[in-house]
Amino acid sequence: MTFPLDSDLVREAAPSPNHDARAARTDMILLHYTGMRSAEEALDRLCSPESKVSCHYFVFENGRTVQLVPEGRRAWHAGASSWEGATDINSRSIGIEIVNPGHEFGYRDFPAAQVMAVSALCRDITNRLRIRADRVLAHSDVAPTRKDDPGEKFPWSELAAEGVGLWIEPAPISPGSVLGVGDCGAAVSELQMNLSGYGYDLSPSGNFDAGTQAVVKAFQRHFRPARVDGVADPSTQDTLRRLLAAKAGLASGS
Repeated sequence: MTFPLDSDLVREAAPSPNHDARAARTDMILLHYTGMRSAEEALDRLCSPESKVSCHYFVFENGRTVQLVPEGRRAWHAGASSWEGATDINSRSIGIEIVNPGHEFGYRDFPAAQVMAVSALCRDITNRLRIRADRVLAHSDVAPTRKDDPGEKFPWSELAAEGVGLWIEPAPISPGSVLGVGDCGAAVSELQMNLSGYGYDLSPSGNFDAGTQAVVKAFQRHFRPARVDGVADPSTQDTLRRLLAAKAGLASGS
């Protein structure tokens, strides 16, 4: 059964049965890559009742966009995830699947037509639903120990140039002291507090463990993609501090 399309930018529906009622106001957009060998395989899975997964929108490499679930319904795309203390991310978010085979099947650049379509769709959704810029996120942001998508090749800076998402120019990579697995102390606690302050699910412990490394990698994939190694080098730490300041300014102006 089809349904009324929510965005004027979308002309097609491919209804998925995998959705239920929301339990919170929609205040996030979550971007994914499909991570499968073909677009057709991914779309079939998202529309199969056996898969128990879905999304709201599906964007092909040529920019063609299909809606699978009404925005008012809770699509099943985030899985076990957390952001700013909230854990039912599906209830709070619009899920957009972007066709790309991902790291497992030959990760590649996202074509310009596809990026333009994602950007326009996100801008339309944020304007209609009044979603704040810092709440346009990657799947890896909310599930850093499980997910890598949409990954370091996704051009977040291009979306920001079109008014989508929160972005600052990353600090250049340069020599200096670094924090990594096995380190401990006040500097690690400060890093963890800053990552948690931005929204990541990380409790400050003062110990740079595997969970901290996963969160640092997620942060790098989104905000400092030139090197994704899970090491908190000066570039990563400076970019994080300036991003936190930008988010604070955004919140004070909202």
